[in-house]
This record gives sequence, C-alpha cells and structure tokens, in this order.
Amino acid sequence: MDGSSGASGGHRFRRIPRQSLAHLKLDPLIDENLEQWPHLNELVQCYRADWVKDENKYGHYESVSPPSFQNQIFEGPDTDIETETRLANARRGKGEDATDDDAPSTSGRQYTDATDVSKHFGISPLPAYEPAFDWENERSLTFGQRLSETPMSHGLKISVKVLSLSFQAGLVEPFYGTICLYNRERREKLSEDFYFRVLPAEMQDAKISYEPRGMFYLDAPSASVCLLIQLERPATEESGVTPSVYSRKEPVHLTEREKQKLQVWSRIMPYRESFAWAIVPLFDNSIGAVSGGSASPSSPLAPSVSGSSSHEGVFEPISKITLDGKLGYSGGSSVIVEISNLNKVKECYTEESLQDPKRKVHKPVKGVLRLDIEKHQTAHADLENISESGSVTNDSIDPGDRATDLTFSKCPSNGSDVPQTSNSKWSYGDGKEISGNGSNAPDFSADDFQAFDFRTTTRNEPFLQLFHCLYVYPSSVSLSRKRNLFIRVELRKDDADVRRQPLEAIHPREPGVSLQKWAHTQVAVGARMAYYHDEIKVSLPAVWTPMHHLLFTFFHVDLQTKLEAPKPVVIGYAALPLSTHAQLRSEISLPIIKELVPHYLQETGKERLDYLEDGKNAFKLRLRLCSSLYPINERIRDFFLEYDRHTLRTSPPWGSELLEAINSLKNVDSTALLQFLHPVLNMLLHLIGNGGETLQVAAFRAMVNILTRVQQESVDDAERNRFLVNYVDYAFDDFGGRQPPVYPGLSTVWGSLARSKAKGYRVGPVYDDVLTMAWFFLELIVKSMALEQTRLFFHGLPLGEDIPPMQLRDGVFRCVMQLYDCLLTEVHERCKKGLSLAKRLNSSLGFFCYDLLSIIEPRQVFELVSLYLDKFSGVCQSVLHDCKLIFLQIVCDHDLYVEMPGRDPSDRNYLSSVLIQEVFLTWDHDDLSQRAKAARILVVLLCKHEFDARYQKPEDKLYIAQLYFPLIGQILDEMPVFYNLNAVEKREVLIVVMEIVRNLDDASLVKAWQQSIARTRLFFKLMEECLILFEHRKPADGMLLGASSRSPVGEGPSSPKYSDRLSPSINNYLSEASRQEVRISDSSSFVYPCTLEISPMQPQGTPENGYLWQRVNSQLSSPSQPYSLREALAQAQSSRIGASAQALRESLHPMLRQKLELWEENLSAAVSLQVLEITEKFCMMAASHSIATDYGKLDCITAIIMSFFSRNQPVAFWKAFFPVFNRICDLHGATLMARENDRFLKQVAFHLLRLAVFRNVSIRKRAVIGLQILVRSSFYFMQTARLRVMLTITLSELMSDVQVTQMKSDGTLEESGEARRLRKSLEEMADEARSPSQFRECGLPEDALLAIPEKFTENRWSWSEVKHLSVSLLLALDASLEHSLLGSAMTMDRYAAAESFYKLAMAFAPVPDLHIMWLLHLCDAHQEMQSWAEAAQCAVAVAGVVMQALVARNDGVWSKDHVAALRKICPIVSNEITAEASAAEVEGYGASKLTVDSAVKYLQLANKLFSQAELYHFCASILELVIPVYKSRRAYGQLAKCHTLLTNIYESILEQEASPIPFTDATYYRVGFYGEKFGKLDRKEYVYREPRDVRLGDIMEKLSHIYESRMDGNHTLHIIPDSRQVKAEELQPGVCYLQITAVDPVMEDEDLGSRRERIFSLSTGSVRARVFDRFLFDTPFTKNGKTQGGLEDQWKRRTVLQTEGSFPALVNRLLVTKSESLEFSPVENAIGMIETRTAALRNELEEPRSSEGDQLPRLQSLQRILQGSVAVQVNSGVLSVCTAFLSGEPATRLRSQELQQLIAALLEFMAVCKRAIRVHFRLIGEEDQEFHTQLVNGFQSLTAELSHYIPAILSEL
Repeated sequence: MDGSSGASGGHRFRRIPRQSLAHLKLDPLIDENLEQWPHLNELVQCYRADWVKDENKYGHYESVSPPSFQNQIFEGPDTDIETETRLANARRGKGEDATDDDAPSTSGRQYTDATDVSKHFGISPLPAYEPAFDWENERSLTFGQRLSETPMSHGLKISVKVLSLSFQAGLVEPFYGTICLYNRERREKLSEDFYFRVLPAEMQDAKISYEPRGMFYLDAPSASVCLLIQLERPATEESGVTPSVYSRKEPVHLTEREKQKLQVWSRIMPYRESFAWAIVPLFDNSIGAVSGGSASPSSPLAPSVSGSSSHEGVFEPISKITLDGKLGYSGGSSVIVEISNLNKVKECYTEESLQDPKRKVHKPVKGVLRLDIEKHQTAHADLENISESGSVTNDSIDPGDRATDLTFSKCPSNGSDVPQTSNSKWSYGDGKEISGNGSNAPDFSADDFQAFDFRTTTRNEPFLQLFHCLYVYPSSVSLSRKRNLFIRVELRKDDADVRRQPLEAIHPREPGVSLQKWAHTQVAVGARMAYYHDEIKVSLPAVWTPMHHLLFTFFHVDLQTKLEAPKPVVIGYAALPLSTHAQLRSEISLPIIKELVPHYLQETGKERLDYLEDGKNAFKLRLRLCSSLYPINERIRDFFLEYDRHTLRTSPPWGSELLEAINSLKNVDSTALLQFLHPVLNMLLHLIGNGGETLQVAAFRAMVNILTRVQQESVDDAERNRFLVNYVDYAFDDFGGRQPPVYPGLSTVWGSLARSKAKGYRVGPVYDDVLTMAWFFLELIVKSMALEQTRLFFHGLPLGEDIPPMQLRDGVFRCVMQLYDCLLTEVHERCKKGLSLAKRLNSSLGFFCYDLLSIIEPRQVFELVSLYLDKFSGVCQSVLHDCKLIFLQIVCDHDLYVEMPGRDPSDRNYLSSVLIQEVFLTWDHDDLSQRAKAARILVVLLCKHEFDARYQKPEDKLYIAQLYFPLIGQILDEMPVFYNLNAVEKREVLIVVMEIVRNLDDASLVKAWQQSIARTRLFFKLMEECLILFEHRKPADGMLLGASSRSPVGEGPSSPKYSDRLSPSINNYLSEASRQEVRISDSSSFVYPCTLEISPMQPQGTPENGYLWQRVNSQLSSPSQPYSLREALAQAQSSRIGASAQALRESLHPMLRQKLELWEENLSAAVSLQVLEITEKFCMMAASHSIATDYGKLDCITAIIMSFFSRNQPVAFWKAFFPVFNRICDLHGATLMARENDRFLKQVAFHLLRLAVFRNVSIRKRAVIGLQILVRSSFYFMQTARLRVMLTITLSELMSDVQVTQMKSDGTLEESGEARRLRKSLEEMADEARSPSQFRECGLPEDALLAIPEKFTENRWSWSEVKHLSVSLLLALDASLEHSLLGSAMTMDRYAAAESFYKLAMAFAPVPDLHIMWLLHLCDAHQEMQSWAEAAQCAVAVAGVVMQALVARNDGVWSKDHVAALRKICPIVSNEITAEASAAEVEGYGASKLTVDSAVKYLQLANKLFSQAELYHFCASILELVIPVYKSRRAYGQLAKCHTLLTNIYESILEQEASPIPFTDATYYRVGFYGEKFGKLDRKEYVYREPRDVRLGDIMEKLSHIYESRMDGNHTLHIIPDSRQVKAEELQPGVCYLQITAVDPVMEDEDLGSRRERIFSLSTGSVRARVFDRFLFDTPFTKNGKTQGGLEDQWKRRTVLQTEGSFPALVNRLLVTKSESLEFSPVENAIGMIETRTAALRNELEEPRSSEGDQLPRLQSLQRILQGSVAVQVNSGVLSVCTAFLSGEPATRLRSQELQQLIAALLEFMAVCKRAIRVHFRLIGEEDQEFHTQLVNGFQSLTAELSHYIPAILSEL
C-alpha cells in the first residue's frame, strides 16, 4: 500500500490569502499602538490573517476514469446484431475505425490477448452496476453529512470599463464621471462610485493608456439594479461655450473658435460641474419584447431579449480574444453597451429626482458612451471555490436566487460543453480558463477598482475583511445670494490649531495616488440653492477621540478668465465631530461659520463664533460609516473594552465587569452579532482557553448562546449553519501558536457540564443547546488539535512526508473519552424518544471520530469506536440501529480507511471487521429500509475503493478483497439471512460478493470451498442467484413481464425505477438527468448539450460560467407554456405512484435510454463472465481434489453450467464459455458423463442444439463445437449410443420450442430459417475438413477433438460415428419438419398425415419413449380413419418395443421366440432397437414405462383392432403371446377369458372359410403420381390398402378430392383412365396426372408366370397370415394399335409390383419399389382362360368337406361354375377360342406346340365338365331336375360344336 494520504505531502492545512477589498492600509500611526488595544489587535488579526483550511476535513477522493463500456450483443434465435453492427461500423468509414472496438473480434481470443485483463474474462461487474458512481453525491446522502461551505461570496461580479465617449458636436474637453450600482426601486446606492475620465485626443497622456475597470458585486440579478452614470465637465466659463452645444437639435459641429475656447478653458479650470446622467438597467426584462417587431435589445445582462425604454442602445456581444486565441481576461461573457440616452442635468437635481416620474424632461445629450460590461466568476473567493473534485462549485448561487432567473439554470455538464446557442450571437468564454487550477492569476488586475459594496454593512453576515472608512455626501447648501460654490472636505485630529495640516485620509479620485489631505466637490454654478452629487471617502483612524472631526470649507470661485486662473474665495466653514455623528444614517444639517477660531469645537469656543445666514442650518449632508473595526452596537463595544481591560490587567482582579459584558452579549441584536461573529468567538475561545474557571464557564455559556442564536436567526436553515461552518473551516486559527490550543479547555468545560448533567444536577436549558451545537464544538476541538499537531511536527518533517499522528495526553484523552461517553448516552436515550436531535448528534460523533482518525493515533480513536459499539451492541431498536449504521458509514468513509490498523498489532483492519459484522447483523434486522441501507453502504464503499486512484494496483485490490472476504463466509454460514432479502438488496449483496471474489487470489478463494460440501454448494447457489438476478432481459421480454416480477407499488414510496438491475442510485441519477434535460429542452434552441455525454464520475455542477447568459428568442420560451411535452410526460409519470419501470424507461430521453441499456447489458455480461471465471477456477481446484465438494456428481459445476445455458447471454460470454467448457469436459468428463448427471447432459445437449439454431454465426459455430466436445467426451466416458439417445430426445424437445416452418406469402408453409440453420449445424458437426479452423477461430486448440484425456491411451475419436450420429439426428429433424409442413393439410390428406407420424416414429426409434409416443399417435390417426388393421399393427409395434426391451433385460415371461412370432405379424419389430433400449434410460425416459403390463395392454389393443379388421388369424397369434404372461402369474380368470376369446376367433376363421363368397379383408389399388405439384410424390407409385367395400370409383373420387385442393390456378388434375405404362416425359407440363388401378395381392407361393387367370378364392384354402408385399394386375392390349381386337389379337400384360414392406403395415400406402411385367400372347391367353375354368371346377369337386351336412353350399357353388362353363348361352367362352384359333388362318399361324396345348386344355376342360355334371346329378333334389336337364343339353350341344374343330373330342368323351 502506498501511504500517500489525501493531504499533499504533509501540508495538511492550506493557507488561503484574503483578498481584501480595497487594499486598505490602516493609518500607519495607529498601526503601532495596537498593543494598547488587545481587541483591535484581535480584530485586525482576525481580518488580516490568512484563512486556514483543513484539506482533509471533507475527504479527498481522486477517482480513476470509469471504464468505457462496449455494446454487448444479446442475440435471439433470429437476430444477428453482431453482423449488423460490424457492417454498420464498416460503413461508418475507415477513418474512425482505428479506435472503434465495438465489433467483437472474430478471433474469439479477445480475452487471452489483452494484457491488462490477463486474469479476467470481462470487466468488473461493479462499474457496470454503479456506472454513474459519484462519491460526492453518495456522501451527501449520509444523514447529517457535512457539506463544505465556501467563504461567503455573493452572486455576481460585474466589471465595467469605459471604452469611449463621443458627441455629435465633437469631444474637445475632458469629461469626468462616476458609475455606481443603484437600486431603482429602493432608491439607494448599492456601491461606492467608480471614477473615470475621458480625455480628448489632444490631451491624452501617452503614459496612462490603461483605463481601470470598475468591479461591482451583486447578490443576484434583479430588474431594479442598474448602473447610475453621472458625467461632469469643467465648470462653464461665464460668457464661454455653454454645455447646451452638446444637446443641440440640428447636427452642428463645434466651430474652431468654440473648440479653442473650450480647450484653453478646460486647461485652467480645475473645478467641475455636473453635466449629464444615464441609467442602464442590468437585468431588465420586465418590458416584454414586441414579438415580431425588431425589439431594441435591452440591458446587457438581461436573460431575454426585451425592449426597454430606458435607453435606446445597441450592443453587440463580443468575446475578447487576445492574440493567442485565449480569452483576454474573463471567463464570463462580455457585452459592449452603447448608451445614447444621456440626459442633460437641470440646475437642481438629486439622484431621487432622476427617478421621479413627474420630473421635467431633461434634454437628451447627442452623444454616445460606450461601456464594456462583463460578468465574472463569483466573487472574491473564486479561487477557493475549487473544491476537492477539481471542478468549480458555484455556491454563489443561493437557492433563493435560482428562482429569479431560470434561464441561468444549472445543467449537468462537464464544463467543456457550454451550450452554444444557435439563434443568438452571444459567445461564451470557457470558464475553465481561470478555474483550472488555483495558481492562475485572478481575472482582474491590481489596477481595477473594486467598488465597495455598501450592503456588506447591512447584511446579516460576519465581516470577513478589514474596512474602516466614512463616506461623506454633501447634499445641499442654501445661501441668500447666487454663488459658484464648492466645498472642500478634510479630516482633522483636533481643533487646537487651524493652521495645522489635516490628516492624510481622503481617498483620491485618480487611480494610483496616495491618500490626500482634502477633497473638493463639484461647483454648483450660479445657484442660490447648491446641490451636490459627490461622494467623498474618508479613511478613519483605528481609534478615534472626541476631537476627531470633519471640516468643510465653502468656496466661491469666479468663472471668468482675468489675468490669471480663477481663484476660489473662502465663504465659510462647517465642522462635524466624528464620535457623535459617525453612526448616523439620517441627514445632518449644520450651520456655516464665518471664521474659524481655535477650539471651535468646544462649548467654550462656540460663543465666539460668527455664523452665516443667521446661524440657520444651511448645510445638509449625509454620512455612511463602513467599518469592521468599530461596532455600532454598544454592548459589543463594552465587551471589547472589558476584554481589553482584562487582557491588559487594568481592571480590578475579580473581573465582574467582564462577566457582565459577556453575559450581556445575549442581548445584542442579531445583525451586529453576526457581523462581529468571528472576533467575538475568537475572544470567547481565548477566555475559555486561558481564563479562570468562572470565566471559562461564562464564556462557554455565552458562546453556546451566541451559536444557538446564529443557528436560529440566520436565513440559512441547514443543520450546520453556514457562517459557523465558515468560521470553523476557514477563520478559526491559533495564529501560529500565539494563542494556546483551545481543545483542552473546551473539552474540560464541556465535559464538566456534561458530568454535572449526568450526576443529575440541573444545568438548565443551555445543555440542550450545547447538544444542538455539539457539532460546532467537536469540529473546533478537532481543528484545534490538528493545528497543534501541524505546528509540533511541521519543522522537523522531511519534505513530502506525512505528519505523524499525535498521541493525546492521557488527561486530555480521558477528558475527551468522558465527554464522548456522555454524548453517547444522550444519543442512546434521546433516540428512544425518537428525537431528531439524537440522530444529528450521532452524526456529529461519527464525524468527530472521522476527524480524529486523521490527527491522533488511530488506536485511540478505536477506543472511542468500540465504546460506541458497546453502547449500541447487537441488533437493537430500529432507530438506534439506524444511528449505528450512519456512524459506521461516516467513519468508514475516511480517506485512509483501507490502511487503518487493527486494535491489536496482529489484527487486520479494525473498522472493516466491525463494519462487516454490523452490516451482516442489519441484514437480519426486521426493518426493511435498514437492510437496504446496509447493503448500500457496502456497495458504495467498494465502489469507492474500485475507483480510487490510490488503489489501482492488483496487490492493493487483493488487500481490499481480503479485508472484505470474511463477509462471504458469514453469508455462507447463514444463508437464510441472504434469502430473506428482497431482490434489490440481493443484487447489492451479490455485486459486493462478485467484486470481492474477483480480486481475491486463488489461495484465499479456496478457503471458501474447503470447509464442507454443503458450504461449497451454497457458494455456487450465490453464483446462480447472480445469474438469475442480473440476467439481461430484452426490453421485449420486459414488456411481457412488465413490472410484475415485483410490482413497484408494493415497494412503498421508493423512487421510481428505471432499472431494477442497476444500482438504486442510477434511478436518482436518471431522474436527475431527465429533469435537467427537461429544463434545458425548454430553451429548445440547443439540443440537450448536457445529457449527451455526462461523464458519470463528474459531480453535476453548473456549467463553469454559472448562469448561462443566453438570450433566447422570446417566442421560444414563452412563459405561457412553462414546460415541454416531455416534462408534462415526466410529471404524469412521477405522479402515478409506482409507474411501471417500462413506462418510465420509455419516458427517458433516447440518449439516456440507450445509456441505461448499455449499462444493463454490460452488467449482465460482466456478471456472467465473472461467474464463468470463478467456475473455471473451481474446476481447476476440483481437478486437484483440494476442495470440499461432491466429487460423485460435481453438482456445483453442473448447476452453474445449466444456469449459464438457460439464461440470455451476450455473444462475448459465449466466446469465453466454450474454451472453459472444453477444459471442464477434459478434467471432469467421466463424472459429468455418468448416469447421475443425465439430467445435466440432457440440458446441455438441449441448449447446444438451441444455440445451433441461432442466426448469429459466432454463436452457432460455437454451438457446433460444443456438440463436438460432447461427442468426444462420450467416446471416452459413455456409450455414443446413449449420447445419441440424449440428442434425439433433446432434438424432439427443441422441435416443440423452435418454429420449424414459416408461412409463405401465398399461405402455404415452408421450412423456416431456424430449421435450415439447425440442419446446417448438424451437418457441420460431422464436417471433418472445417473442424480445425472452427476450433482455431473459437480460441480452442485445433486438435482439441483428437487430444486424449488423462488415463486413456488410445484415441477413440471416430468421424464415421459422428457422421452416423449427425445423419440420425438429421433424419429426426426432417421427419419433424415434414410433419410440421403438413400443417392444415393433415385433416385433408390422411394418408400423408399417417405417413408423417410413421416417419417420426421411425426417426425417433432410438428413444423407445418417443418411438412409442409417435406410434400411438399413428394408431389414433388410423382408428379415426377406421383403418383397423393398420391401427392394430401400430399397437403390435408398440408391444414389440416393450417386449424386446424386456427380453433384452431378461426379466419377462417372453423369449426371443416370442419376439420372432411377433415379427411375423409386424415386420417392423426388428432387432436393432433392442441394443439401444438400455442406453435410452435417461431421466424421465426409459425403462419405467417398459413393463410386462404395458406390453399386455398394447397386445390386447392390437387384438381388439385386428378383430375389428376381421383378421382373425392375427388375433390368434397375439393371444398366444398373452397367455404365457397369465400363466406365469397364475391369473386363471384372465386365462379363461383368453381361451374364450380364442374359441371365438377360431370359429370366426372357420366361418370365413366356409363362406361361398371368398373372404377378402381389403382391396388394393395402385396409384401413380405424375406432376411437379405433387412435390415428393411426383413420378412415384404407391399401393393403397383400402377397406373391402371401396370400389375403384370411390378411391378415384377420394384421391381427386385430396389433390385438387393442392392445385393452384396454373395446374389441373387429370386421371389417366387405363392402366397402361405411363411415360412421364410425354405428359403435358402444366397438368398433374393420377393413374389408379385395382391390383390383386399375390400369395407367397404363387406362380406368377402361369397364364391362368387368377381366382382369389383358390387361395383361401388354408389359414395363413394375410401378409402381402406383391401385387399384380393384368392389362389387355393389342400389338396392332387397336384398343380391342378379336381373341386372336388380344395380348395380355401382367404387371407385378413389389412394395416397400408388406400389408397390413403401419401406414395405408406403401411405395412401390419394384415393378416387373410379363406379356402373354393371344393363344396363351386363351389356354390360360380355359385352364382357369378347369381348375375352378376341379377345385370345387375335390374340396374335402368335413361332414355331410355341408352339401348345400357346395351345390350352390357347383351350379354357379357349371352354368358358366357349359350352359349353351355362354358357350361363346370356349367356342370363341375354337373359332379364333382352330379355324382357318390362325390355326396355320400357331406353332404346333401351342396348338397341341390348346387342344389338350380344351379336352381336359370338357372331361372335368362331364364329371361335374355327374356329381351335380348326385346332389340335386326334385326342384333342380330341370336345371340338370339344361346342363346336360348344353354340354351335349357344346361337345357337338367342338367336334367340328377337334374331331378327337368325341372319342375322348
């Protein structure tokens, strides 16, 4: 720690020289004999001595500049602000680019490269939390905070310089003049006169080129204050040129003759007469401008342009620029005023008559006087105004005056941005010029005339300067005859000798001349009643005797040139003794004596005097005494006198007169008391310091009384009265040790009084006053000690070293302790009564300790502090607790607080440990406001350290962090205390924790984690709270949440919140700033100069030049609309209590709002990065097992990482996060990948996939890397299959969050950007080529994936597996996407819907739960469509999944054979799922649902559905799987039910088979799609399975209905009517075609090459599974191009289709994967036809019937077949074959083989027919006899016909 304390190298006190107003020297004669008058000595010393200011008293704080914030980018899935910012910056031009660091670096290494933040990821959260930290302001909020006062200084200082005077007639004679401040309303002079002269060019003296300026002081701008200017010229020669030449109407120049006369006369005439006058209002804006018309500008300093009748001047603003471009001498604004309304003086006028509205109009003088009027920095104390912060504080503006002139409003500026108004020509100087540092010269030169401000003598304020003079105003002399009269004034010591020279006491009118013996008034020319307007200033002796008097001599002068210059003649005298009249203010009248005789003042001499005008009082005059030496108040004079006598020991020893004088000070009137406050206090303190006990007590009591009165009676109602503060801070001094230190005496007297009170004596009401004024006495004691300390050590100190602390003498310290103890008791008791005095006293005691810390040994102060804490120990009443907090707040604000020792040499900082203890106690306190306060105290302290220029080195920061580290321990020990705080307080506490942890070294940090697992967990709970409470919600989120999170109304009357995440003080800062901005926006001519860049660390003072003297166009700030719309808004806002933060935020000025958002973003980012940094440290420590945590789960790490992922984080965070994530996976992969952490892994996987959807490339690319890191860990630490399951699960969860589709303009859906980006990310995940560069860009080693973790030898990374994983995820993504794209079409196109469910089920097959879920969805969809078989298949598939899992686990009743049986029904039940069923056990998924019961449930569902579909043979197989379960459970009831069911099923099967009409469970259609509008279906063929009652027409209608709705205006739908092969290329482009053909299923063992026609009923012979995957249809065609031909031309094409999978399937349609076709020639067709009929008959004859009762159905079918074969009318069948092939030409075409086959077939057919007829005869009864006859006839005739072609037939039959 560098011990550079606040004070600059040992000089604790700064001496501030007084700038005395008039550079008064006391009469040197009197200077010597001051020793006779101790009180004068005191007075002179009091006014002359430099002020002594304690530099340490108000704290000294140098802050470093606050960090600059960068915009933090928070991306949503669909934003890419980062790129936009980068592009915007690129557009902004390359020039500024060099400095612009906004665009985040793409290298991703931005943290590792920066050297300064080498160990930190981001900026500290604290500056972002308190971005506008203002130490001054925070201090001022402490209760009872002392504010530094500047020595009294009054409002404005205005300088006036005469530039020129010109007349229309010409300027040839010298002119003289006076200027003073004058109040028009009260008709009084406010200042003494400033004399100037204007010489014509010929008379100017080359030497005196500089005309001095007059400096006038003014309290506040006011319309009635004006400059009164009076001009004089040499008295007019009788018969010479009269003054009327200057006011002639017609423009005439002086003739040469007149000029000469005037010049000669003015040389010889020393006396002057008054000539003209003018009044210039300085601030007159009472007469409003005539809007529109060009108003003549009024007074130079008026705040607005207004016309004023008082002078028709024009002035243009100028800014004095000297050669080097700096301002010449001012920081104010200078205005040149041309005054052309000079009025000629009438013979008899007075200042009053000038104001008289009825006065005769004075003739205007045709001339112009040019003045340069300028406003300056505040009055004589400007240079002391430079407060500690380095900026000028304008205390000059009293709160009362602010109202008078709003345009001079404060604006929070940095001083440099002085508003440049656009519409007026004022140019402002930059106030920084002179206030930059104290060493600059003041802004006026020594020659300037400082006009004495008369109000100094009447103000209720202490005199600070030495002034001692008398102003004499002769007003009139009335004589009986006309004279040219003037008066000479002189000051005489006595009246003994008239010839003695008078005293040199009269102030001269010319600058730079010493005091003179006399002065002359103007000449009143030719007047019987002479009026005068002179002011004669007489310097007075320090002590005057009754003999001192003023002597007036009256002269008459002849105004004609005779031979020599005119000689004055004495007419008479008048005398005025000082002692009787000096204090008089009223008019004095004196008689005029003709001749002076010695001793003319004495009564004895009076008889001998002779008077003019019969002794009438002909001479009138007024006096004005201005003295800070001579009190007008008699009691004060008495006190001074008795003090002298006491000091010089000339009074009787018992000193009772002094006691009386002291006691009578009580009755002095307040003005006099205040004016002589400093000397009186000095003298009383002197008496307390070294008087006897009686005197001490009396003086102490008198002092208490005086202080109380000053406190009560001055306008200032602050707790610490301004005058008293100034006394202590500046005036109080031990005058270089000439007076003994006051503190021992003071503490003794006060202590004894306090003890008497404590013993119960009655000490009267004075004691309460003592307590009220305690602050004053305490500060006096402290300053007195400090002065002594400085004096003791001053000379022995080497340069630049600090003064060592002083060890108080035991006696004194004991005394101070006792006093302190008594005061504490008072605080304690009075607090309980709730008196506000107690709180103030408490603050005073706090400051007492604060001050002592800088002076005496800190350990002595700690005794006082511990005394305090003993009194207020533990959790006490709210009021007392509040006091304690305030006390600590004050003491801990000490400059050297950080460097304070402990109480024992071994201890760390005593104060900080006490503070932590107490703050923590407070958080547990019931009083909510105190909790907030305690948290606030800590935050402010840490901010103070953070920004303190002294503590910027890392080791300093570490030291500070270690000081506060115990606090974290306390919080962890008692977490409920933390949880009980509300959100705002939690934020405050967490910010403190973050700041401490940030600067701690690892060794200390580990201590927080070493104690116990639970405690470490709590630490990370705190970190999680940080992330939760400081999460950055986008304004949009805020809109949704509104202020609901904690509605502000419930908070009580807290300040409106703009932001609840930033520090509470920000809200005040913003409301202040917006108020400023409102005030400024009124003048609307310049746009927010103040709010644009308020450097947050600067106190918001006024701009450097106090008032802005801007002259804004009057229309702009019309008084009728006092404020802008924004202010109205703001008012409406604040009036609604608890206006929502959002609304408040909206009402902010955009610049401020932007700033607020910037701060919030940075806060959130800084907190996240800080927590990340801590987490990384923690992982490193955990790797070495040096801390206490649950190594089995590492729940601290997992919780915090999940917290990171689930919050909104900035890009900067993600950039820093992934390298850390990689490290964590390296170190702790095995633990994190273990089963216990499934939930964590799942969340990580989910969030990585979520980030992979982001539009922002840098985030998306990092998400991909994150996924790769996960996969890499899975290779080493878990099965990749399990990771795949997790990713699949999370992908499915993500799909429900992410919008995968978006609406196109035409209302259809398309894939959304999110889905596209996710697909891209999943592809990139397996992209081997790009991976290294990605890793490099993201700040990870390129070979991160190939690195082998510890304890492993071989590299297990495999790109092929990653690709496999990526593909399976993409599959799931596509399925989900397709499902979403269906959208509204799902209800229409049930086929597609079912298919999409099926795809989802298959894509999510790795996760049994999801697989089952989608299968069940599919099952429901089928049931709605009444596709029972398909629905049943779904149920079987579900049961299959469960069964396989059970078989794999070996815990069921089933074996692999059962599964195989199930697979026969539903081929989808495959093997590959089983392997992963075990891997799929992720929390919330997996085994729990896969039980035997659930399998049985789904099997029963399948059974029910199959029976609805009438596929009974399936039902049987399913029930056979259920039965073993019931057997193993011995559930006989269930078994009985099963067997009953089985019985029913078998009966149903029998029934189906017995049916004469063969049973079909469904019809099948082939559908081909051609046309691009079909999308994925284009040029594909499907086989549809439809219910058995669906005919070709039905399915055509159904499909055309579905697909017509998809056509738009450009496409039409056609159905191809036949089943020929379609060539897609030959179709019309704009048309979509459907081709629908009925097809037949093909049996497993069927010979497809046979030419027979297929009769389905043939195959129903045995019960076999109706599982079909091949279908055929026959298409007849001719080769000659005709559509139909005879049998001899008719060919047949048989098409066989192979489908993907078999029916009944999980879906209603299957894609045709393969289609083959055979062609049959016409003869083969014919043979086939005949063979088919033969087979049908034979089948019927040979079918074995189980019993004889079945004859009937058999008969019917036999009849049907026979009738179709041999009945005569249908002979066309067989006959036509004969006619076609066996007659004539075709017979010759046939090959002999074909011919023989045909004949053989015919013969066989006839033979079977014959047999059938016989059987028929056996079966029939009576009723069928006739039919039989027909059959026989038919057969015979057929035989006869055939014999024509085949003669052999007869022999055969």
